[in-house]
Amino acid sequence: MVIDFKQRTTVTLAEVAAAAGVGESTVSRVLRNHGSFSPKARERVLDAVERLGYVPNRIAGTLASAGSRLVAFVIPSLTNIVFPDVLRGAGGVLEENHYQAVFSVTDYDSEREETLVSAMLAWRPTAVMLAGFEHTEGTLKILRASGCRVVELLDTDGTAADLAVGFSNRQAGRASAEFLLRRGYRQLGYVGHDLDLDTRAGKRFTGFCEALNFAGSRLAGREIRAGASSVESGRAGLKQLLERAPGLDAVYFSNDDMALGGYFHCLANGIAVPAGLALFGHNGLDIGQAIPQPLASIRTPRVATGKLAAELVINEAPPQVADLGFELIEGATA
Repeated sequence: MVIDFKQRTTVTLAEVAAAAGVGESTVSRVLRNHGSFSPKARERVLDAVERLGYVPNRIAGTLASAGSRLVAFVIPSLTNIVFPDVLRGAGGVLEENHYQAVFSVTDYDSEREETLVSAMLAWRPTAVMLAGFEHTEGTLKILRASGCRVVELLDTDGTAADLAVGFSNRQAGRASAEFLLRRGYRQLGYVGHDLDLDTRAGKRFTGFCEALNFAGSRLAGREIRAGASSVESGRAGLKQLLERAPGLDAVYFSNDDMALGGYFHCLANGIAVPAGLALFGHNGLDIGQAIPQPLASIRTPRVATGKLAAELVINEAPPQVADLGFELIEGATA
């Protein structure tokens, strides 16, 4: 049998109330899990919802209450595990408190971010969460006018619009350089992706170079790859860099994805790690710690960032910047 969905009618709140033998206001309170209702009434409402296949009209609810229990995430990427980890941390807290997370992806495009933020705000979310502090003036303008909470994630190097949760990328870059210098490496190179688009990676690179300069050293070579970061981009990037600067003794990568690609290049070309070339990443991903020689890296508080960000929104915290710090992993590649 083929169901003609065009002929189906939407189940209404009134029909659920009639089936449960309660008033519409009781159905509404049960579904929002807010207000007073008896356990028996709740059971009858939920049974009716299941039998009838009722789906609440969240748009109507939003218009009626001038607000919603939506939290909007406008993130740069889903291919980079960093952002799914943030969503995972926030999602558990939001679900426990009966909020719903919705998200959209900018592909590191600030103009697209502005468009997506505007679209999300049409749903009147409780909060909008974004990556970093660098946004177009148009994005900041509509966020200020929206009246909702704004949370900027995974960075503390900047001025927060409202709430910010993360760590100092600039200091992470400095710590990475200082570690390599302490280990005796002096001919240091860099492989990364587009620093203008990924501003947090750009801050790490700046901090890395600052630490080298402070120590009387300088970057011996760099390779910036177009497009998003990936294992393959890291592999190709290290190949290109070593062709131009064969005397390098250590390479800093913009993240662990790129560093893994560098590691695979070394394996394929008989370059001993770290004796022939030291490798250092960023993010402390599980996969980077599972390879035969765990990556030297910076472990970032991704899940904790999402969790705290959600808690601050739900608890109506005052504007603040929460720096969760980071952990340096010595690994076996440096």
